[in-house]
Amino acid sequence: MADEGVETGSGRVVRQLSGLDSEFLAIEDDRNFAHVSGLAVLNPADAPGGVLTLADVRELVLERIHLLPPFRWRLEEVPFGLDHPWWIEDPDFDISYHVRELALPAPGSDRQLAAQVERIISRPLDRARPLWELYLIQGVHGDRAAVLTKIHHAVVDGVSGAEILSVLFDLEPGGRVLPEDPFPIETSPHPGSLGLLARGAVSLPGRAIRTAKNVPSTVMNVADVPPIRGIPGVHAMGEATGRLKRLLGRGDGEPERPGLTAPRTLLNDRISAHRHFSFGTLSLPEVKAVKDAYGVKVNDVVMSLSAGALRSFLLANDEMPDEPLIAMVPISVRDEDSIGTFGNQVSAMMAALPTDVPDPVERLNCVHAEMAVAKLHHATQPPHFIADATEMVPPVLFSRAARMVAELGASSHFSPHFNVIVSNVPGPPVPLYLAGAQLESHYPASVIMDGVGLNITVLSYLDRLDIGVVGDRELAPNFDLLIEAMRDELKELLRRA
Repeated sequence: MADEGVETGSGRVVRQLSGLDSEFLAIEDDRNFAHVSGLAVLNPADAPGGVLTLADVRELVLERIHLLPPFRWRLEEVPFGLDHPWWIEDPDFDISYHVRELALPAPGSDRQLAAQVERIISRPLDRARPLWELYLIQGVHGDRAAVLTKIHHAVVDGVSGAEILSVLFDLEPGGRVLPEDPFPIETSPHPGSLGLLARGAVSLPGRAIRTAKNVPSTVMNVADVPPIRGIPGVHAMGEATGRLKRLLGRGDGEPERPGLTAPRTLLNDRISAHRHFSFGTLSLPEVKAVKDAYGVKVNDVVMSLSAGALRSFLLANDEMPDEPLIAMVPISVRDEDSIGTFGNQVSAMMAALPTDVPDPVERLNCVHAEMAVAKLHHATQPPHFIADATEMVPPVLFSRAARMVAELGASSHFSPHFNVIVSNVPGPPVPLYLAGAQLESHYPASVIMDGVGLNITVLSYLDRLDIGVVGDRELAPNFDLLIEAMRDELKELLRRA
């Protein structure tokens, strides 16, 4: 794991990226971008003057930036790639660069709003500055405004991203009393290139020891490491280590699972630099009614709706495989001690999506059974095994290894690592406000990459499930079909219930 941070002599701290943080930097090129975004649709009726202005948003960020350390961090590379990069305090921070404004042409439809999101998320963040941007979008239909946040995944995971939103949003239109800055406002010196180079050289023996220590855990769980599970021979190694775990008594209670091999579809190819974004909403009470009627969990319903929508999408594109798709489901492993530390502390669960099952009710029951098995399997794994796996690659080879693995996943000669990313994130059940404007919806827009050209993320808020679908525009023309298909699937499950 990365160092927690080092004092720089004036109360500030510089912080090193972990291997998992660095991986999100390493996979980037001119087509693959590793930032995560969120589209907040706001009603400014309760804001001062009934309007949300750029000055309001900039003032809000500036008065709270002492509570948002990642908003002030700039990337500093270690010479020759000898060690993972560091975050340092940016001495030239410029709020006018990071917080911007644009307006939709009339009538400001959902499609026009989605098109602006597509344009913004289809370009990388500037690594010479703190890795985030915020856009105030005026002219949304219904006299509303929107705020699009864009933050690099190297800085935040799902939980730490939610922490940032909790700083920006309030429970009342009038705001709240903010805690004081734990550090004085001042520019801190940092170790400099030579200092970071020396620190990287000193860390090499310790890194070698940690790598050797992590080898057994990584080998035991190699078939569940998302970036490498599609490489030839990994599944056979995973089955062999599974038998070894049971022999050693470490797999007690873990059900045997057939090899989860992902079929190749149009979604599992090299991606372009162009993104498609679709968003929509489902009724949380209706989803809970399905949950209660069939004796499953809310997440089972979300996964089943995703499976049904993917089945409709693949049939419409004449790409329906005989085997079920494999979904990667991100799982947070952040504990109470790591709250507020930002960075990435995530694992992943692999689950079969029964896209090969035509009946919606049978599909829901299959999802319920598969998710139960997947959770039992995941519970037997070390919580940080994916982070440990990334630490085994020497930093000097990190970028090349990450890109090579991504290209293997997109190659037609091998099975994809997995087919799709599906994530269901619990959000706040109470109303939120940004500079006095009430949050109506919050649609996630997450990461796709070579070999995995579709991401479906669902976020709960109040009595709704807000859905954000990000796909590669060049892989398919009809990603909008997915949200409509999820709505149809929900209606059918309600009718059958």
